[in-house]
Amino acid sequence: MNFKYPEWHHLHKKTDNTLLSSAADKSGLPPGSLIHIGEKHETVSRISVIRYNDQVITECEVESIAELQQLQHDERITWVNIDGLSNTRIIEDIGELLDIHPLILEDILSTHQRPKLEEYEDYIYLVVKSIDANVHNYLELQYEQISILLLEKFVITFKEKADDTFKPVQYRLRNRKDRLRYNGSDYLTYALLDTIVDEYFVIEEHLDEIIDPLEDSLLSDPDQKTLHTIQHLRRELISMKRSISPLRELLSTIQHANTGLVHEKTLRYYGDVYDHVLRVIDSLDSYRERIAVIQDVYLSSISNKMNETIKVLTIFAAIFIPLTFIAGIYGMNFEYMPELKWRWAYPALWVLFIGIGVGSIIYFRKKKWL
Repeated sequence: MNFKYPEWHHLHKKTDNTLLSSAADKSGLPPGSLIHIGEKHETVSRISVIRYNDQVITECEVESIAELQQLQHDERITWVNIDGLSNTRIIEDIGELLDIHPLILEDILSTHQRPKLEEYEDYIYLVVKSIDANVHNYLELQYEQISILLLEKFVITFKEKADDTFKPVQYRLRNRKDRLRYNGSDYLTYALLDTIVDEYFVIEEHLDEIIDPLEDSLLSDPDQKTLHTIQHLRRELISMKRSISPLRELLSTIQHANTGLVHEKTLRYYGDVYDHVLRVIDSLDSYRERIAVIQDVYLSSISNKMNETIKVLTIFAAIFIPLTFIAGIYGMNFEYMPELKWRWAYPALWVLFIGIGVGSIIYFRKKKWL
């Protein structure tokens, strides 16, 4: 689809008219405009097709959506996976082939959607967020929007990039004895959702690997790097909560949807995914509380270290204040100061200085200030 902005639009001179980075860039354009909004990936759009039943499975790649037209009357379950959203023509062709609403096609290309479910007469549209973790010295999360169209005999998935997110499902489909081969498209959709949600538990393990040592080192050696790690984890947890929490509503809706696309025997499996999501959300809340406590402990540790430093400086000041006072008196240039004429005045003054210092230290230790 070769979309051109009108002259009055602030992006009418943009060279790539099918890719925007922000939803704000679409302001003023008509609903249903098929423009990819989100991060640009190097993935070239690829269409892979898996057709299966309990007896046979076939896998292939097609060049265009037109090749899928002959599969509409196939009795086998067909899973079409599209990697890469840069080619908006593919999305448009799917909409024409399966009579998908233009607003759904627009949402597929807008990768800043929150997880949601929309129910139509002949299909159900789902949006979920896949999360991948890069763990180096800190946790870096990468998000990918995955859109799923559930039809009676078709399941179509739209991914931003080519990765191994659905590799476990493909592996299971190749096993003739697996339950996937004996159930319909609704069960395949469940398996896809379950695979995405299972990855959240992997993120939790990474969080434990970071937070546990962070708590151990907090009291011994808190530093500026510790604070940066705490703030980074807080931002990541907030982002995760924003991406995962809507799944609770999504799965609750699909369990109570009045549609023939999801069979009653499959609803129990969706309930299992719902329980997993609740566990993840509870864990995220727990992690956020731990991070808040860690931050409070960090601030307390820094405050205690500062107090210890100030206490030592105060003690030194308290010792030297009387000494400075005495030195200040005898440093005055008055002629008639009898002590200045005494032979043992200078040694006596040093004895006084040392006595005051030692006496102050003994007093501070007795008061347990040292």
